[in-house]
Amino acid sequence: MNDMADKTKITNRRFKDGDNAPRPLQEKIFLADASYKCPTYVHRTPPCQGSCPSGHDIRGWLSIARGIDKPPVEGMTWQEYAFQRMAEANPFPATMGRVCPAPCEDGCNRNEVDDFVGINAVEQYVGDYAIENKLTLPEPPADTGKKIAVIGGGPAGLSAAFHLRRRGHGVTVFEEHDELGGMMRYGIPSYRTPREMIDAEIQRILDMGVEAKTGIRVGTDIPLEQVEKDFDAVFWAIGAQTGRPLPVPGADAENCLTGVDFLEAFNKGKLQHTTERIIVVGGGDTSVDVASVARRIGAIENARENDRPEYVILGHTAHDVAGTMRRNGVDVVLTSLFPIDEMTAAEREREDAKREGVDLRGGVMPLEVLLDSDGRARGLKLCECTMTGNTPVPIEGTEFEIECDLVVSAIGQMGDMKGLEAIDNGHGFIATDPVYKVKNHEKHYAGGDIIRPHLLTTAIGHGAIAAESIDHALAGHPDEKRPKVDVFHFDLLAELHQRHLDPAEYDHTPTRGTADGEFAVHNYEDRGNTQIIPHKELFLGHFPYDERSRRNEIHISADDVLGNFEERIENLTEEQAIHEGERCMSCGMCFECDNCVIYCPQDAIFRVKKDKHAIGRYVDTDYSKCIGCHICEDVCPSGYIQMGLGE
Repeated sequence: MNDMADKTKITNRRFKDGDNAPRPLQEKIFLADASYKCPTYVHRTPPCQGSCPSGHDIRGWLSIARGIDKPPVEGMTWQEYAFQRMAEANPFPATMGRVCPAPCEDGCNRNEVDDFVGINAVEQYVGDYAIENKLTLPEPPADTGKKIAVIGGGPAGLSAAFHLRRRGHGVTVFEEHDELGGMMRYGIPSYRTPREMIDAEIQRILDMGVEAKTGIRVGTDIPLEQVEKDFDAVFWAIGAQTGRPLPVPGADAENCLTGVDFLEAFNKGKLQHTTERIIVVGGGDTSVDVASVARRIGAIENARENDRPEYVILGHTAHDVAGTMRRNGVDVVLTSLFPIDEMTAAEREREDAKREGVDLRGGVMPLEVLLDSDGRARGLKLCECTMTGNTPVPIEGTEFEIECDLVVSAIGQMGDMKGLEAIDNGHGFIATDPVYKVKNHEKHYAGGDIIRPHLLTTAIGHGAIAAESIDHALAGHPDEKRPKVDVFHFDLLAELHQRHLDPAEYDHTPTRGTADGEFAVHNYEDRGNTQIIPHKELFLGHFPYDERSRRNEIHISADDVLGNFEERIENLTEEQAIHEGERCMSCGMCFECDNCVIYCPQDAIFRVKKDKHAIGRYVDTDYSKCIGCHICEDVCPSGYIQMGLGE
């Protein structure tokens, strides 16, 4: 089969044969062979970035990887420049490159051509490079004299601490655990987030001058009133550390535990083995992590009474001799209300769990925890179900039982609000307004799972936005709302500044026209705050089929999983990372393909001089030659050219 016969390798055409219907007049104001419209260069947000909860400038650092946006400092590697761009939004690229489910890739317009750009893989590559080469975060500016307390040292809290410190504010992080990291450390197993990697990414933030006080719980060890007195603002990032039990009879048995508690005990090194038959109820990433950990740590022969997992997880004891005991495999059943292919867990993690011997059962709901004569769970009664939205509907006559020694509930989480009742919204969370200010509490802000349990990258984004809200409030002009498209936008003036191409200062005298004015940024419009560019506005026919560079993954069989804690994802090579940068279609921003220059029949479009070149400033238009034929817009692959002006 040749390439053209393989439909996966067919590229796109903007216009099909016979497609000659005129466009709406309000879009195309033609007069014979010309129009009153001429090209202008319009920046819009790409869908990858619009899909990213932390607002990464993904297109920006992929442009660096492909070599179009070159480092502004001589001797700087492209990897360091890309890391700086990444860290503007997210200071944890190595971590997120491993565990983020990458909604950016789902939103990638390249899916309309062949396959998404490997955004997550490039992020890991640059993140690992930054650690290996000991790259640092930017030096903070002069101290503002303002002090902010960040309560919680997880992804939301550390993100806020970073963004506040880079604005010159003093930051103190209070964390009740002995180490910082939150769910990155205590909620995800180490074979997914290596601890030395987490330590390195956290240390970069501390090296900026962020103070950390661990082993301290605000509301218990320190009164809330004292924190309010000592700091100018407070950011709550305490996470959702309390798991939800199953809402069925018998779920209060001592060997019915939550996934949050299970993983925390494992990640603290206390839980080293489990029982031989486990049922995990969930369907999300936490449930998959519980099941995968259980398969790895196994069970030991002749376990003592106080070696039972529930005793360890609830803090009554700890395993200390499991390493010398013979381990047996564990039978793990993971149940989900949704069908297996609709589970909320990342597909990669779900498929790994299946390979590793986890028995996945979708479309079933728990009805009752079955108890033995001692009141311990001996099994779980379930039935098949259908879903109406997020509500399960049982199918009558489909009941069945699964025997087990341990039931783990991973169906949701909420905050531990002990001592913090003043800011509890009554449901174990903190309520905030659109700028992440705690409702009815001055100078209090919140973000992360404590306002809405979601992804790590979501918590990172909350921390960044809340930091900006705090900064503006402390400066005396508090925010009331956020932009429609709330991400870290490309800034043309900042790009011109780092290239020493700043516009001349405007003397504010009346001027007729700006064509010859050096104080104006000509022929450019920024709609990034309000618009995300769809694939229909790109010239997809420009892009040929180009296979995605995939990271190698180490697949572990069910027979080999016991005791295997090796990392499963291998990194890209530099060549692969560059290749993925080249596959980016640069939606909403020029990537210097020369199409407009080549196809302009009037030679009206021309490249700017090299000493005036910057990202977004590659071509210009001579309007005395332009006849408004729209060809440049039609052949612009990235949708950067829009017809306007002179209407």
